[in-house]
Amino acid sequence: MPTIAIVGAGPGLGLAIAQVFGRQGFGVALLSRSQEKLDGLVAQLGEAGIEAAGFAADVLDRPSLTAALAAATERFGSIDVLEYSPAPHTASPTLAMADVLDVTPENLQPQLDYYLYGAVTAANAVLPAMLAAGAGTLLFTTGAGSVTPLAMMGNVNAAAAALRNWVLNLHGALADKGIYAAHVPINAWIGSGAPSTDAATIAQTYWDLYTARQEAEHLYTA
Repeated sequence: MPTIAIVGAGPGLGLAIAQVFGRQGFGVALLSRSQEKLDGLVAQLGEAGIEAAGFAADVLDRPSLTAALAAATERFGSIDVLEYSPAPHTASPTLAMADVLDVTPENLQPQLDYYLYGAVTAANAVLPAMLAAGAGTLLFTTGAGSVTPLAMMGNVNAAAAALRNWVLNLHGALADKGIYAAHVPINAWIGSGAPSTDAATIAQTYWDLYTARQEAEHLYTA
């Protein structure tokens, strides 16, 4: 059974991606900070007949992220698809947005830790096995500000753009090794009411990218 690991899984897009892949016969490894919330998502997927398990990890704690992905690999046998889309905790002062004119090394570093270094850590945890198998998929999600930045999100967009640059580079480097890497910037307020902002609709994009294996980047615009 192939397996998708979703880093930053929550009740919105993460759950929707899990449902899309799970209905196609994938096992689902869910990673986020709260084991209690993960258990609820796992139960919800189980009710739909999808095999899933949750692994608590914080992307700002790289050893915990590496350990959680190792545990997921042990549980399912392999990680065939990695999807990285953590959402910052709204109450976290460490990850507060800063206007582009107010960006400092101090308020940029946590964003780099969260977006770029977390993604690199997650990829490094699963990529060696993918390279050995000659197969795998790496999908990384950001907001559209990684492509078209907003002044009010100066530090966030700078870090997300760094992640984007790395993923586009990764796409080219892995193309002849059987591994597909892509960046998915989302220009939508997910769940805001319009059909195109529905998490289930957006999640289908990830399956389409996984099956087509062509685009280095897909900008989803509602």
